[in-house]
Amino acid sequence: MFCAKNVDSKIDFKKYYNKIIMDITVEELKERLDNGEELNFYDVREEHEFEEDNLGAILIPLAELPDHVAELEPLKDSEIIIHCRSGARSGKAAKYLESLGFTNVRNVLGGILAYRELEEEA
Repeated sequence: MFCAKNVDSKIDFKKYYNKIIMDITVEELKERLDNGEELNFYDVREEHEFEEDNLGAILIPLAELPDHVAELEPLKDSEIIIHCRSGARSGKAAKYLESLGFTNVRNVLGGILAYRELEEEA
């Protein structure tokens, strides 16, 4: 019989948990924004897209993200929420930041398109 004695002390559950829970739904994001929660919230779309419609996030276009890593460094262990139009670019941004050691980066599933669709349903 296999015994898993002391396994808990050898597993970094925080690291494992953050890898599993790296996405955020538009429902959760909307609730948190509606509650006025202060978020580290970034938009990685292009400036012209941001000017047409935005959710109040800080704009850092994906191509410029490497130039902004130093300013994000103090947030390395804090939750960072990233969105784009559909979730693809923000997914790339999240993976990039994770590769640099950021531990709690969350990608908005479906991006601003899903967020606006949720608002229309309400």
